[in-house]
Amino acid sequence: MKAKSTGAPAARKGIDFKRIAQDFKGLDPNDPGLWPAAPRVVVFVGLLALTIAGFWWFDWQEQVAVLEQRQAEEVQLRESWVAKKRQAVNLEEHRRQLAEIDRQFGALLKQLPNRAEMDSLLSDINQAGLGRGLQFELFKPGADVIKEFYAEMPIDVKVSGVYHDLGEFVADVARMPRIVTLNNVGVETDKDGRLKLDTKATTYRYLDEEELAQQRQAAQAAQAAKQGNKK
Repeated sequence: MKAKSTGAPAARKGIDFKRIAQDFKGLDPNDPGLWPAAPRVVVFVGLLALTIAGFWWFDWQEQVAVLEQRQAEEVQLRESWVAKKRQAVNLEEHRRQLAEIDRQFGALLKQLPNRAEMDSLLSDINQAGLGRGLQFELFKPGADVIKEFYAEMPIDVKVSGVYHDLGEFVADVARMPRIVTLNNVGVETDKDGRLKLDTKATTYRYLDEEELAQQRQAAQAAQAAKQGNKK
């Protein structure tokens, strides 16, 4: 015979808000040790929140900003390290390319005569025409045009001759070891049926140390005058 249950399950108790509200009444601020549990918990949580807010405002906020700045610097340093690592890996190739550039630049520079060699170059151009049987009507070197590290010398040239000789003269000038260019080329027929070549030849020379020093002094004087005008 089964025994009958003599009682029902105990009812679950809810939160007694009235009692909690009652605990906050009549509190003695001079003796918080006698306060009920609820007020003491609320005050503790409030003080903890104020403490955390104070640390954040006066200390942690600045530290967070510094941390973010350091993290950004770390990213930049990592990127810089990767770039330098790539350069280091290709260092030998860069050196080879630099050596090749220096070699090519040296080869080009050798094609520029210095000031003392210009007379010889002008004579070579003149002889190239005479050697082809051409008649010079004008061979007039102009004033040097100074550039950064070299100078240009324009030469007004007028020669007459047959078509084949004029072509060979142009080819001879192009084959010269020094750089000579022909610009503003004009060809016409004279009254005798011969062809007349009218052109402006330009040759180049590199500046000597004295000319480079003068150019630097002129640049410094211009810069000083420019700064003086600004004042």
